[in-house]
Amino acid sequence: MEQKENRFYPSICVTHDCNLSCVYCYQKHNDKLRMSLQTGRNIIDWIFENVSSQIDGVEITFIGGEPLLEFELIRDIFDYTLTKDIQQRYIFYATTNGTILTDEMKKWFTSNKKQFYLGLSLDGKKETHDYNRCNSFDLIDIDFFKNTWPDQGVKMTLSEYSLQYLADDIQYIHSLGFKDIAGVNLFEGDFDWSHDKYIKLLISQLKKIVDFYKKNPDLNVNQMLDKRLDFCEMQTAVWRQKWCGIGDATVFFDVDGEKYPCYFITPMTFSHKEINKILKTDFTIEDNFIDEECYKHCYIYPICPTCSGANYMVYKTFKIRNKTKCKIQKLIALFIADLQAKRLLNSNKKMQDDNILYYTIEAIKNIRKLYFDELKNYL
Repeated sequence: MEQKENRFYPSICVTHDCNLSCVYCYQKHNDKLRMSLQTGRNIIDWIFENVSSQIDGVEITFIGGEPLLEFELIRDIFDYTLTKDIQQRYIFYATTNGTILTDEMKKWFTSNKKQFYLGLSLDGKKETHDYNRCNSFDLIDIDFFKNTWPDQGVKMTLSEYSLQYLADDIQYIHSLGFKDIAGVNLFEGDFDWSHDKYIKLLISQLKKIVDFYKKNPDLNVNQMLDKRLDFCEMQTAVWRQKWCGIGDATVFFDVDGEKYPCYFITPMTFSHKEINKILKTDFTIEDNFIDEECYKHCYIYPICPTCSGANYMVYKTFKIRNKTKCKIQKLIALFIADLQAKRLLNSNKKMQDDNILYYTIEAIKNIRKLYFDELKNYL
């Protein structure tokens, strides 16, 4: 298995406030709480006083709410960090809805673009984005993001409405000049993604997407379909671990400086009573986050994404994954296998690692064998 970088991903919530009310947002933005500069400085001190010397790099993410509502605070925290004698490599990052960028902000981000990356949430064409994100498409300077960080992909979130336009929206984002779509996420929460109408809608979209990427091999496949199938063929013991860095690699600091396990486990998502119960969890014990049924019986377990916080929101435990997504994830795996098979057949480039090639081919065959019959009535 390839050696992954050991990185630390602390998040700093600079405000609970947001200027939009997106259809799929799970956070509560019913207060205007914001972080003070002193609290921000204290958090930076804590991060670099507690980061391990074994860490390869630190990625500090500013979030909200909408983080750019507190641009001046972000700028001041950034400037404070530069005054410190820091040995580890580090960068800053923020995801924004892009609607409140001023010329002053653009000038500052441009001058600091090598150390501060700004990601854009963009759900597709104007019609889709406006439905999901409060008619905000025309407020975004898309060219600024594309030209300032050309290798930075946008983030998409699927709603019940936008699922039917997924292929067109992906193609549209690529047509804007973005080679990469950093994420295509099914929105989280108590929602039944296994309903037949969503499965049928997704199939028609995935067929178009696979065909599109087959014809455009120079484009990076979006995150939904960009999975290492060879991982499915590796020994199961390798994957008995948390899917995410909850409780250690992804700590979250709220506006008052309080530290939480991740950006999902916050007072904007859970009540204080629920959070107090969650904080009794020992996040160092991997078994507290292993769904035994999935681990023991699911072939695509190593590539099936899950959000521990979202699982807890639905089931009040970290040990049960949201299985309403099982059918959709198996379906996506079939189309990943289809796409990778077609790209392997049509590529003139030899895969550098013969073991990866062998295990990828075996995984393609096994995924089809395991799931095609189960889903053939839909296909």
